[in-house]
Amino acid sequence: MFVTRYRRGVFDDDMLKRCEEIMREVCGTFEAELREFNGEADHVHLLVHYPPKVTLSKLINSLKGVSSRYLRAEYTGRINRIGMGPVFWSRSYFAGSCGGAPLTVIRQYIEGQKRPA
Repeated sequence: MFVTRYRRGVFDDDMLKRCEEIMREVCGTFEAELREFNGEADHVHLLVHYPPKVTLSKLINSLKGVSSRYLRAEYTGRINRIGMGPVFWSRSYFAGSCGGAPLTVIRQYIEGQKRPA
């Protein structure tokens, strides 16, 4: 889970779709698979399957860094109106392993996010 800086509600459906595209591309460069993606106005949830050779912190750094650059360039007016300043994502993130949980349960949770219109 990644949260926007200051929990600003910047995302709409269009911006979330673009964020998902960007994150799928980044995952591809790491030979990882973005299996599920959804979000709300101020955060996104990802279900990523990645190989053991990938360092999780490097994957997350790339996901946040690349998406921040693209989203800030493509949605400059929207982001500036909301007043996020020069940083898009909060420095923190949550990553959890779901090796024992059925993927259907994880997918239901992610799909259940209240996606903005």
